[in-house]
Amino acid sequence: MNPRRVVLDTNVLVSALMSPSGNPAKIYKMFFTGDLGLVYNESILSEYDDVLHRPYLRIPDEDAGKVINAIKMHGEHNELGFDINQFMDDHVKVYTTDFEDLIFVYTVNKIIFTDGTMKER
Repeated sequence: MNPRRVVLDTNVLVSALMSPSGNPAKIYKMFFTGDLGLVYNESILSEYDDVLHRPYLRIPDEDAGKVINAIKMHGEHNELGFDINQFMDDHVKVYTTDFEDLIFVYTVNKIIFTDGTMKER
């Protein structure tokens, strides 16, 4: 059976790296177990790379590079026909704010797959 194909939101990827035992990390790890198929295009990969290298996140460059390489090796490159940045408002992008005390907390209650099916907690 082929795994369900998904596009991973950048925030989930960042949270997975910052909290390796959290729910976003569980979703990220599903790509390596074959439970999910990660789909990306050059725009998405560029967004991942840009965000993972932002200094205020304090993700080591080596770790960010390993994630990008793993996505290239295990993911499915597919030119999806859109630029991920077209959906972002420049006013909500944050590049230089220092978030030393920021804590990410996510609760995943539902995953909606590209075929329209859902997996609920």
